[in-house]
Amino acid sequence: MESLLYTHLETEVGLLEIEASDEALTRVSFLFEDAPQKVSSTPLLEEAKSQFKAYFNSRLQSFDLPMEWSGTDFQKSVWQQLMDIPFGHTTSYGALAARLGDPKTVRAVGSANGKNPLAIIVPCHRVIGSAGQLVGYAGGLHRKKWLLQFEARQLSGQMSIF
Repeated sequence: MESLLYTHLETEVGLLEIEASDEALTRVSFLFEDAPQKVSSTPLLEEAKSQFKAYFNSRLQSFDLPMEWSGTDFQKSVWQQLMDIPFGHTTSYGALAARLGDPKTVRAVGSANGKNPLAIIVPCHRVIGSAGQLVGYAGGLHRKKWLLQFEARQLSGQMSIF
């Protein structure tokens, strides 16, 4: 079994833990408490940190990093659809389900969205409820709101969407 390496990055919305194999990122998540993992420094982890810093400094709108997705085929298809949501824009769970070819899979789409292993890079924060409400975000709704407002400001000055 391949060993995984970790690093941490303090951001405007909290501490991120970035996990990678030798070849690709495997997980990005928000830490809610101190993490016991020993942090590492590899070219990939340092590049990931650099791209996150650029994102949070308004110099990057999409990430260019190798990723390994571990999930079901359906989850992977949802995560791939998330990659198509433009920076600063949102879509609904229903619209994602329709794009996947079955509008009745809204709940399954929501479940897959919640299991996204690569927060921010795979922009699950850009998915909102059908009436425009903020719903479901593993990192917490306060972070989802912050990320959406942050991206909206980059596109349109100081506009707030909430």
